[in-house]
Amino acid sequence: MTSNNQEILIIGGGIGGLTLALALHARSLSCQVFEAVPEFTPLGVGINMLPHAIRVLTALGLEPDLKGHGVEAREFAYFNRHGQAIFSEPCGRFAGYEHPHFSIHRADLHKVLIDAVIDRLGSGAVHLDHRCTSVEQDQAQVRVIFDNAEPKSGTVAIAADGFHSVVRGQFYPSEGEPQFGGINMWRGVTRQKPFLTGASVTRIGTVTHGKMVIYPIREFDDGTQLINWVTEQPRDDHKPNDWATPGRIEDFIEPFADWRFDWLNIPDLIAEAEFILEYPMVDREPIDRWTFGRATLMGDAAHPMYPRGGNGGAQAILDAEALARQLDEFDDPLAALRAYEKERLDVTNEIVLTNRKQPPDYIIEIVDKLTDGEPFDRIEDVIDPTELEAISDRYKNIARYSLDSMKQ
Repeated sequence: MTSNNQEILIIGGGIGGLTLALALHARSLSCQVFEAVPEFTPLGVGINMLPHAIRVLTALGLEPDLKGHGVEAREFAYFNRHGQAIFSEPCGRFAGYEHPHFSIHRADLHKVLIDAVIDRLGSGAVHLDHRCTSVEQDQAQVRVIFDNAEPKSGTVAIAADGFHSVVRGQFYPSEGEPQFGGINMWRGVTRQKPFLTGASVTRIGTVTHGKMVIYPIREFDDGTQLINWVTEQPRDDHKPNDWATPGRIEDFIEPFADWRFDWLNIPDLIAEAEFILEYPMVDREPIDRWTFGRATLMGDAAHPMYPRGGNGGAQAILDAEALARQLDEFDDPLAALRAYEKERLDVTNEIVLTNRKQPPDYIIEIVDKLTDGEPFDRIEDVIDPTELEAISDRYKNIARYSLDSMKQ
């Protein structure tokens, strides 16, 4: 086990950076977090935290707070654009996992993390309004350079500075713009009565004819819930990927205008949204190196991926756990960074590529092709349900959250 004489500099105070700070503190390793924004404000909409990520957050003592803010999901449910059930399966503890699956507002998840960091590490461990411009290093230390603050020196620097990572740009200066997948997303949240089980992560339709993912992320005392929804549609162009970009109903409502099912009224869900955000489906090509001496990448800085399958935030959390463990186990911090990269790089690169071609809702794509998009009488007459289960299991195996892999 390494001695506690190193200062670990974390660039970025998002989900990954804050989880890393907590994981390092749990191992008595000193760290500081440097965040570009002058203050944390609520951002984004819902996020799914699957058992592999909750395992890490539970070990950090955060499960009670997460449960108090989010909804413990019971099932994954898949429907065609006619509202017909295609496939469903239990999830989280309802599927036999040791840990739950929480659907939660991203802002609530971030608040749980930042509150825990300040409580355990102290407010002095988090430095706001520190915009990193580059990192410098020599044989003895690394220096993080800011455009509006004095440089900070440490043993290693961890770039958890997100999709538009400055540090990644320093190491890959010719990488260019994000890769646009030809799909745009609109996301919103709507307060209403529960639907289906009241804890269903629901996927409906296909990108070609209109696709939605819908799930509850907060519960209120009056029995209503805050429902998170997202739609994907093909587009030739897109706006910059900024989670705060406002969206307009008229730009995407057409495919869903008559989606009134006996279990959910989609036009009403969209019309009654508290707000709508627009975001392009973008990622970057996988890279074969994250670690450069005393600096390494993690989270979206290392493996920006399509926000599908609950794996954007989850993989950042798993990065944090692996990185903290390696920094604790190795006497040489540079060797720890290399071991972390070896453990995590190939796994996450495979998820990036899978999220492009066969995300979990590929189940609906298969059925849509077999039925030419028309209603069916019995799903068993279209496809053997065990084939649909196999598609779901394939994604779980790639993302490393199958029940068997979680028991290892």
